[in-house]
Amino acid sequence: MSLVRRSVATLLAGMLLAPVLTTASVTAVASPFRDIGGHPFENDIVWLWQSGITGGCGATAFCPNAPVTREQMASFLTRALDLPTTATDFFTDDEQSAHEGAINRLAASGITGGCAPGRFCPRSSVTREQMASFLARAFDLAAGTIDYFNDDDTSAHQTDIHRLAASGITGGCGGSRFCPRGNVTRGQMAAFLHRAIAGTSKPPACRLFPATNVWNKRIDALPVAGNSSTLVATIGASAHLHPDFGSYLGYGIPINVVGSGTPRSHVSFDYDDESDAGPYPIPSSPRIEGGSDRHLLMWDLDACRLYELFAAQRTASGWQAGSGAIWNLASNALRPDGWTSADAAGLPILPGLVRFDEVASGAVNHAIRFTAPETRSAHIYPARHHAGSGASSSLPPMGMRVRLKASFDMSGLSPRVRVILVAMQRYGMILADNGSPWYFTGSSDIRWSDEELDQLKSLRGADFEVVDTSGLVSG
Repeated sequence: MSLVRRSVATLLAGMLLAPVLTTASVTAVASPFRDIGGHPFENDIVWLWQSGITGGCGATAFCPNAPVTREQMASFLTRALDLPTTATDFFTDDEQSAHEGAINRLAASGITGGCAPGRFCPRSSVTREQMASFLARAFDLAAGTIDYFNDDDTSAHQTDIHRLAASGITGGCGGSRFCPRGNVTRGQMAAFLHRAIAGTSKPPACRLFPATNVWNKRIDALPVAGNSSTLVATIGASAHLHPDFGSYLGYGIPINVVGSGTPRSHVSFDYDDESDAGPYPIPSSPRIEGGSDRHLLMWDLDACRLYELFAAQRTASGWQAGSGAIWNLASNALRPDGWTSADAAGLPILPGLVRFDEVASGAVNHAIRFTAPETRSAHIYPARHHAGSGASSSLPPMGMRVRLKASFDMSGLSPRVRVILVAMQRYGMILADNGSPWYFTGSSDIRWSDEELDQLKSLRGADFEVVDTSGLVSG
């Protein structure tokens, strides 16, 4: 257990022995602050005062709307975690700061490296993205596997922002936004710390379908299909694997994380007889896939629903799309047989995307979506629809599952690439649409290394085999 983890554990143990620190009791004890009455974070501020983390900005004031400076943040965290003292002086620009001791204790604990070599910038305001990194390190928050916000893609702190959201410490600043470069106020800081220490805002779990869903079932022990070689040859035995995503934000299928506060919109469909009517929670500035497919994916974490649109566009008369589907993520239910979705196979798209955060966490625990240039006019479970060009048994059907051969040598490939390839061995890939051979899909993310992803292009179709999934169904 790390030093910071031990400090948090000690603090939480003390909280259990001291009822005055509980959320329920904060309104029963008057604080000395005269400027917090009716403030949205009043209870959090009182909690912070009762726990000895703050004395305010004056004898009777807390200054809840004033920005938090970096030196104040150091003192907040040092008191909250009871960080050990140190004799080391890490920075040259904090000599006149009353918070110098706290700054050095923060640096000694590995929570900060300063704002530049030898400098801490003590009187600079703390931005929301910097706050995310401070708290993620201080509380050793677990890695997130969801890209929650659409305005932090170019932030160097994006990974820590996701860790903060996954831990329930932040819900953003509204409308699928985090406002990474906005300043953090003292009132907001009180709320962030209260949630981090007391766990007052843990979001409900919303995974992409139950563990028993076919997307989440391993297939590495299933037999090879009898016509595997023929089907692989049809797609292209010598064709290279290709990641259809990367660091360029216009390449890949983006994800919009939405919630109960996202406005709902009516959508008119070209294929309305096979589309779910909605309404759909479309953000004011949604991320939409580039190119002709223009997929628009909306992951509602509050309702645990998935909304997906194909060929989405906003017109003068409102939103239009080719087709749309809504999925209950707590259910294994399929669409009616013969119905399309936002994908040609009548399947959901999001569960089959390779996402940066899950790769960075060390495991992709689901099958991956891929395309083939020519498909059969037929579909197999779990697909519900097809867009094929013939009945020949040499053509792959929608819903077909392939896996990377167990004998494939991954040595020499980067760790992140190996995470993706292990998923291809354990969970495989599901044929979901017509397209280029062996193109598999992921979400665009500035944190991808395109050089790393290029390593995947060394694989060929012959490195894969078709799996016999005749007995594989959702639980």
